[in-house]
Amino acid sequence: MSQPTIGLALGGGGARGLSHIPVLEAFDELGLRPHAISGASIGAILGAAYACGLSGADIRKIALDTFGERNKVLSSLWQLRPRKWTQMFSGGLMQFDPVTVLDLFVTSHLPASFADLDIPLAIIAADYYGCSEVVLEDGDLKQAIAASIAIPAVFRPVERDGQVLVDGGVVNPLPFDALPVSCDLIVAVDVVGAPVQRNGQTLPSALDSLFGASQILMQTITREKLKSRHPDLLLRPADDNVRVLDFLQTRHILEQASPLKELAKHEIDRIITNHASI
Repeated sequence: MSQPTIGLALGGGGARGLSHIPVLEAFDELGLRPHAISGASIGAILGAAYACGLSGADIRKIALDTFGERNKVLSSLWQLRPRKWTQMFSGGLMQFDPVTVLDLFVTSHLPASFADLDIPLAIIAADYYGCSEVVLEDGDLKQAIAASIAIPAVFRPVERDGQVLVDGGVVNPLPFDALPVSCDLIVAVDVVGAPVQRNGQTLPSALDSLFGASQILMQTITREKLKSRHPDLLLRPADDNVRVLDFLQTRHILEQASPLKELAKHEIDRIITNHASI
């Protein structure tokens, strides 16, 4: 009996998105490869890495090597500083170029084009002026990922094919509906999380308010979408107080998400068995 085709959707959520890695490792340990992958924001980065042939263990090692040493990370961030005063601020906020960020941390591990991927990949971005979702599936891979991770107020928008694109999480933070209909089963990993109190303080800081509001928005989008359509398996790491840009907590995030691997293995095996009995 042939295995069912499985679509894998990796959601957005900033640094918490490193929790996708144990799920990728679960696929590896089950000897499964997704038929197709979709990703938004951090899910676009990890989806591209997995789609190009890297294993979950490979991606874990890259993440720890990239973010495990504080001084190394800070040195890389120093390279992102604007060279001119006029480049420092845009509309009152300092914004980073997402393409440059990817060049420093990620793209040496990725191919240049969607055409070079082993698994079909759909990357979600938002058309800023069109107020709509954009699904990117071909052409320049780095540019597409840069658009998908362009969190407003943190990264500059990306221009592509006449559109101004920003973070895919603001329109579709859990893009299981971007997977092809040819998928027999769909596994979705939601890493958005929710705002939490810090140090017993009732009122959040300005930065926590900004990113917490984004979490509320993304939770609302996903909740509404789940009312009409549901993946065959929805996985979520436990809520925690990790901020969206807390990549220096990579080791902690991976440790906290470690139970997801065994849970994913058990549940994926269950839905495959149930599908075979239909």
